[in-house]
This record gives sequence, C-alpha cells and structure tokens, in this order.
Amino acid sequence: MIRHTVLFKFKPDFPRADKQAWIAGLNRMAGNIPGMLSLTHGPDVLSTERSFDYAIVADFEKVEDIAVYNTHPLHEPLKAYSFPNSQQILSVDFHLEAPEPALTQTTLS
Repeated sequence: MIRHTVLFKFKPDFPRADKQAWIAGLNRMAGNIPGMLSLTHGPDVLSTERSFDYAIVADFEKVEDIAVYNTHPLHEPLKAYSFPNSQQILSVDFHLEAPEPALTQTTLS
C-alpha cells in the first residue's frame, strides 16, 4: 500500500468561497477514484511557525493508482483552486508496511 501525503501553505488571500469549493471537491473524491483506499484531510490545529495550513492523506493500493488519481476528473478541477492559492505545496509518497500480527494470549502460550 502507498500513502500519499500533501501539505499546503495557503496564500493569505485565498478566497473563502474558493476554499470551501476546494474542500467540497476533496470530499467528493473519497470512494470515487479507482485504487484510492482512503482519503482524509483537514486544517492544521496548532498554527505554529512551522505548520502548514492543510493536509491531505490518501492511501492507494499501488504506485500506479496515484497516476490515476492525479489525472482523475474529480481531482483535476481542484488544481485550479490549490495551485494559484498556495505559497507552497509539499508531497511525500511512501510504502506502508503490513502491520505485524497482534500478540494474543494464544500466541504467547
């Protein structure tokens, strides 16, 4: 599984209506893009000097699914909001390891 993480540092003049439309578009993507297993997103709650304003975390079955997501018709219109209204956008894509089986009383005996 691949985790796709994107951080946004918005420009101060990002219009409120545009930001709401962008968030609504993010919500529409969940469950509607092939290969996307999950999508969570939200604003930063700490507002420290090094904080970014918003994060998106999406999990995909395989690396190739990120290319499908990047050009999907539900994702494309969101770029018109995020690119011109962001000072900086960072992304990281990494493999998630399968979780270790939980130890149970049976496995400990």
